Amino acid sequence: MNADANLNAEHSPYAVATTVDYIKAPLLYKGKVRELYDLGEHYLIAVTDRISAFDYVLRPPVPHKGDVLNQLSRFWFEKTAHIQKNHMVHTDVTRLSGLVTDPDKLAKRIMVTRKAERIDIECVVRGYITGGGWRQYQATGEINGHKLPQGMRKNERFAEPMFTPAAKNDVGHDEDISIERMKELVGEELTDKLAETSKRLYQFAHDYCETKGIILADTKFEFGLIDGEIVLIDEVFTPDSSRFWAKENYALDIEIDSMDKEPVRSYLAQSGWDKNSEPDELPQEVVEATSARYREIYSRLAT
Repeated sequence: MNADANLNAEHSPYAVATTVDYIKAPLLYKGKVRELYDLGEHYLIAVTDRISAFDYVLRPPVPHKGDVLNQLSRFWFEKTAHIQKNHMVHTDVTRLSGLVTDPDKLAKRIMVTRKAERIDIECVVRGYITGGGWRQYQATGEINGHKLPQGMRKNERFAEPMFTPAAKNDVGHDEDISIERMKELVGEELTDKLAETSKRLYQFAHDYCETKGIILADTKFEFGLIDGEIVLIDEVFTPDSSRFWAKENYALDIEIDSMDKEPVRSYLAQSGWDKNSEPDELPQEVVEATSARYREIYSRLAT
């Protein structure tokens, strides 16, 4: 990796909650984590350190989280370009002279991309039966309309990766749908292509992660169209879009500690928060533990 991908704690002391004060370009969209700017021919995506849970953005931000998300996406966009073209143009803040007022603060968290028309389907691939897929299976014996064998165990690996799409909603949660429903929404040809590409990307990353002592349990992709051509967009194989397990922690029938914001989830579960009101600030030790998780997954995968 390039030197600017160095994510040592002492190298990036800032926790960036927003980038709007540092970028001189029209803000098009402010998501829970990312902020999207219009550069004319291209978009500028700036990744903050904000962290969310149950549709609430939590306080304070988690230092280095945005660095990790952006640099991991860059790493994977480069590594998977032979499988699927993507929207990334560059991540070099020095090429944005005059647009970024504090280059040091934003150096690792910006990505210039081509403009794509988003396909409103979240392309989820599951390699193991866990999380929401496990809950579906327990209730119905199926996942997104896929009938599964009886007697599967939590965290069991599927014989083949399973494509389980969701319809994207800008407000509220995405909606799990069957492949047949996806074909009704975007057409059979595009559905088949996205399913095939998603599973190829997943398998490639799963095999790579295994060499690093990590299991990629499941992941989600977003795709767009540029002049009718499919491109991979948004983020890819990050702790916010994927479920990573340390191989040494893998077992059946348990809740495996995932390598992401698990310290935040654990704290919130024990805090008595009702999930329907503004939560209190996260304790400093939870913020630090979460930051360490993000930096660890980056270090293990990309360095």
